[in-house]
Amino acid sequence: MIDFENVYVLTQKELRDARHNRWFVLYAIVFAALSLSLAWLALSGAGNYGLAGFGRTSASLINLVLLIVPLMGLTLGALSLAGEREKGTLIYIMAQPVNQLELLLGKFTGLALALVAALGLGFGLTGLLVAVNGGGTEIRTYVILLLLSCLLAVASLSVGLLISAVVTRSATAVGLALFLWLLLVFFGDLGLMGTAVVLQLNTSQLFAAALANPLQLFKMASILNLRQNLEVLGPAGVYAFRTYGERLLPALIGLLLLWVILPFLLTTQVFKRKGVL
Repeated sequence: MIDFENVYVLTQKELRDARHNRWFVLYAIVFAALSLSLAWLALSGAGNYGLAGFGRTSASLINLVLLIVPLMGLTLGALSLAGEREKGTLIYIMAQPVNQLELLLGKFTGLALALVAALGLGFGLTGLLVAVNGGGTEIRTYVILLLLSCLLAVASLSVGLLISAVVTRSATAVGLALFLWLLLVFFGDLGLMGTAVVLQLNTSQLFAAALANPLQLFKMASILNLRQNLEVLGPAGVYAFRTYGERLLPALIGLLLLWVILPFLLTTQVFKRKGVL
């Protein structure tokens, strides 16, 4: 049985720890500052503030989210269990009347809320800048981009938590998280193009390869939200949109949710076998 009071207490603890995590605070400040800068450039580039709106700002933010948000989630998750295991505090927590699932749920929920709050701050300040300068069109597109960004952050956190459950030392966990981040970022458009050339993949196979990367799932969902088509992604994007049509966006969101659920379920199994040592 799960005692949700224990989960709530552990969630509060993780939120307090996140506020004192210098790297997390730095990531949040950098994301907010870059979001504001991109919004200002988008507004200025329109020549007239009223012509920019949230649509142009959303387009500017997609690549920023792809770079920074997975890094935030992976590193925060990677430090969660490994860091406390290394400091010895994990043994102390598990000595309390708390079971392993309650611990993992509390950590995951607290860290997820911290990430959502950081993204909410960045998107909120940016949205306020756009609205104040008269760019109030396409706000729905902007809100959906925020929700997709939060989903990507939580998916990255889930993978980072799995890394943290597997390894013992925090330095190793962070190193693996950074390596995975680089792999996911560079196995994007450029990596897929190279893979397609080397392996001679057809259009459907290229699209299937893109579905294995949560960053590509986010990118396709965000572009669909913005443009209502995937022509900008080339033949694979055209194939995907023509094949799945209106079902494509829900399918992409569903696959992103799987990136949240499956790594967390694996984490519970790994942590159950490995324990606190």
